[in-house]
Amino acid sequence: MRTSNHLIGLLNFLTFLLSIVILGGGIWLSSRANSTDCLKFLQWPLIVIGASIMVVSLAGFAGACYRNTFLMWLYLFVMFFIIAALIGFIIFAYAVTDKGSGRPVLNKGYLEYYLQDYSGWLKDRVVDESYWAKISSCIRDSKVCSKTGRTFNGVPETYDMFSMRKLSPIESGCCKPPTECGYVYVNETQWNPGSGLAATNLDCSRWSNDQQMLCYQCDSCKAGVLGSLKKSWRKVSVINIVVLILLVIFYVVGCAAFRNNKKIDNDEPYGEARMTKTQPSRIHL
Repeated sequence: MRTSNHLIGLLNFLTFLLSIVILGGGIWLSSRANSTDCLKFLQWPLIVIGASIMVVSLAGFAGACYRNTFLMWLYLFVMFFIIAALIGFIIFAYAVTDKGSGRPVLNKGYLEYYLQDYSGWLKDRVVDESYWAKISSCIRDSKVCSKTGRTFNGVPETYDMFSMRKLSPIESGCCKPPTECGYVYVNETQWNPGSGLAATNLDCSRWSNDQQMLCYQCDSCKAGVLGSLKKSWRKVSVINIVVLILLVIFYVVGCAAFRNNKKIDNDEPYGEARMTKTQPSRIHL
């Protein structure tokens, strides 16, 4: 079955190239230590997945090309656990991001986020005081809120223009007060108290025009982070599903190649009948 050996060698070479991209993305996230604390949910899964695929690809490529039974066995052994780990990670990612999403606001282009809409492990992780200190510091250092400012022909955008923008979950939850609080718009990160503050929403009193404070301690900011993490985890899960499908295909072809290598080791060439010794014919005079 030389065809399967050649095929799995080619597929694993392409997978090796893909693993470099995945591993590079994880290392890039890790290298930005001052601004990626809030992205560490994605850092290690990317690194582990990339490194694992790289090891499997090298073992599978070498085993298929050189018909090395041990490398092919190692390839199949590690591949099995990667497939199992990916299935578990995909299930976990969807389970922890199952609940919660932004709520539409009347006559607004953006959504608003409420902490009570979320639950489970991911919420507990984000609202933990020690971890939230790192996340809020990450958001502050990234200057995401200061980057929301826009001008048109040198003129700052109006409230009506701002209201129609599609803000990211973090921009909506951390960079402005909740709409129900009734604050008066000055600019994207400057809001003055107005009439009709929603007394039931504690975030109304947590908002500050101090650019180092804003709504970083608001529940809406925590909910915005959860909304952002949900989108990121779902994107990673989609990629993992595609990778999982490819790995299953590689695994099936790998099993066929492994059988081929064992037959070669046992002197049983595939597609050829076992040669048997024949008795020399007697010559009759």
